[in-house]
Amino acid sequence: MPTTKLRASSSRRTATMRRRTTAATAVPRGADTAAPAVELDRIDRAILRVLQRDASISNVSLAATVNLSAPACLRRVERLKAAGLIRGVVALLDPKALGAGMLVVIGVVLDRSTPESFADFEKAAQKVAGCMECHVVTGEFDYFMLVRTKDSDSFNRLHAEQLLYLPGVRQIRTFMVLKEILSTTAFPIQGLK
Repeated sequence: MPTTKLRASSSRRTATMRRRTTAATAVPRGADTAAPAVELDRIDRAILRVLQRDASISNVSLAATVNLSAPACLRRVERLKAAGLIRGVVALLDPKALGAGMLVVIGVVLDRSTPESFADFEKAAQKVAGCMECHVVTGEFDYFMLVRTKDSDSFNRLHAEQLLYLPGVRQIRTFMVLKEILSTTAFPIQGLK
């Protein structure tokens, strides 16, 4: 009899969760917009917030933090991974401790705006030593790159040995970061409803 009550209670809870109209709908980055969206409730959002702060947390601790049983928490995490909302779990390294304390923002203007010139540049940019990010942008530049290097001497070598030889580049402007005010990998989960 207690087992029947537990199952009935669990199915009522599941039915209630399905009926909630306040659950957020999120489409994973790069996903086909025709694909079914993932509904995020407050527990899913809490799991994502905790994992962004510390992805090394054990499933048991995570479950306790979000007030779930360990098996239910693990199922939710696996569902979030399968949906593409959790792309991976990594260790965040300290660039200064590893000798890459200088951050340089590089604005790039290509000489032609053709699909071939963009493709050639993008392929080459992925091979630039210390390149952490490369983005196509609107405005004065075609791309912004974020590069980590040891110091100005090592950046000068990188500039002379790699940046000057990127294909299709008309102009490169470099901006050496004097002070990092904000650098985070945490996505603002509170904005999702």
